[in-house]
Amino acid sequence: MTDCSSTNPQLLLSQALAGERDCFGELLSVYRNYLKLLVVAQLERCLQQRVSPSDVVQETFLEANRDFDQFRGQSIGEFCAWLRMILVNNLHRVVEQHVLTAKRTVRREVSLEVLASSLEQSTARLDAILSDPGSSPSMNYQRQEQELDLANQIAALPPDYREVIVLRHIEALPFDEVARRMQRKTGATRMLWVRAIRCLREKMNE
Repeated sequence: MTDCSSTNPQLLLSQALAGERDCFGELLSVYRNYLKLLVVAQLERCLQQRVSPSDVVQETFLEANRDFDQFRGQSIGEFCAWLRMILVNNLHRVVEQHVLTAKRTVRREVSLEVLASSLEQSTARLDAILSDPGSSPSMNYQRQEQELDLANQIAALPPDYREVIVLRHIEALPFDEVARRMQRKTGATRMLWVRAIRCLREKMNE
């Protein structure tokens, strides 16, 4: 019986490709906080009150499990890109369902391409929080592991710390807009951000 207790994404992917579906379930769980962080960055706060980011991620996992036989990649980078593609389609459906239903008179169209581009920008900004370890295959793999760890550490932060980091670093908003969304004064928001970053660095150093 194959041991699927590892948290090594590439090992779990290799085992899943070899037919160990239990390992595929473990692989998906490794990406839960990473995908949830991307969903939060794409959904406006008012929409998050009606749509749970966790539900969007869970739907993505169900579809990934259903369609895994169609995945043709071998590397964890290819798998992560495949998961994000499924996530984008689910986000697009959610936004169309909730935003367009609420604004029928506006007749807005939600572009799948624009949403995909926005999510990729969020992914790049999450990646930019980390220092650049180089570009070799081993370094690229190490960076992917660091991104997953970073997402887990952000998910474990207090809600206000998590929100200010997402708004400032993943949505790349200026401090005055972050303050407006969090309903705080700009100076207080800056101090909150300083404390949040200090807390995150301490967690990452551990």
